[in-house]
Amino acid sequence: MNKANTGRFFEDFSLGQVLEHPIPRTITEADASLYLALTGNRFSLYCNKEFAFQLGYSKQPLDNMLVFHIAFGKTVNDISLNAVANLGYAEVEFLLPVFVGDTLSVVSEVIGLRENSNGKTGIVYVHSRAMNQEGYPVLSWKRWVMVHKKEKGMHNTYAVEPQLKNSVGFGALSIPEELNIQSYDDRYSGEAYRLDDYDNREWIDHKNGLTIDNSEHTMATKLYQNDAKVHFNNHQMENTPHQQRLVYGGHIISLCRNLTQNGLANAQWIAAINGGSHLNPSYAGDTIYAVSQVLKKQELGSGIGALRLRTLGFKNADWEELKPLYEKAVESKSKLSSDFVLDLDYTVLIPS
Repeated sequence: MNKANTGRFFEDFSLGQVLEHPIPRTITEADASLYLALTGNRFSLYCNKEFAFQLGYSKQPLDNMLVFHIAFGKTVNDISLNAVANLGYAEVEFLLPVFVGDTLSVVSEVIGLRENSNGKTGIVYVHSRAMNQEGYPVLSWKRWVMVHKKEKGMHNTYAVEPQLKNSVGFGALSIPEELNIQSYDDRYSGEAYRLDDYDNREWIDHKNGLTIDNSEHTMATKLYQNDAKVHFNNHQMENTPHQQRLVYGGHIISLCRNLTQNGLANAQWIAAINGGSHLNPSYAGDTIYAVSQVLKKQELGSGIGALRLRTLGFKNADWEELKPLYEKAVESKSKLSSDFVLDLDYTVLIPS
């Protein structure tokens, strides 16, 4: 009997199934430095230790997206090793800061299952939670993924689709206890824009572009220990319609998030991801751009404000060129063009 893990197929999941993911991960200073190098992160909280101290932290926190990717990577072997694609996220809550030296472990529960009509795949919904070494939850998220079936054909599985919230309310946001925004110094971020400088429905074109290198996206996905076949097995992917490996969608989220630093430099802390979808695949050689729209804003007290943002990631095109296509698609309630790769709705904390 071959002892190697071949991953779960759709038939291997059951409603209410709990998966305790192996190989907890201790996050190191090297992990944080490599993440900065691979994504181009320029948010000052993750670049400047003294700035973190000024904001009340006893230690410099890790970028929340690095934490998310590492925790997400723990789930891949048990959930999405045989995935066609990760389809979306909801109710992503960053509950506590994570620091160098913390060890993360992750557990997931299957909360929904649905067969696809093609008889080849199904959708698996999971709720995952990451805990630190003291057992405190630091991150919670829900996602849904399309997974291959072991055997083709409809099995008449009873479909259960969970009710997912469309946002994490401002009142439900977890604000780091240590965070003291009163001494916030704009000089460290390079921009003076604060909560009241942004208007509802305002668009921000972040202008800069990032071209994806083959080695870069491969190293990033290895950093997260995400070994889904679509990202690593070029031999297998050559025989698919894509004809090459896909860039991990989470890496696209990080690239887009880091592009937003130009125009949102004081939005240092992601408090929640309300929802997100990977609209189209990205490949090595693509150049990623991003724009953001302010959906809502609110003063939370103690000098802290919240911005709910919608960031669109797109490739190999300018926003001036794509904006009319976007507006037409929204007006007609049709799909966005294949230029768009990411639609992310999230909430950040910003000085008020």
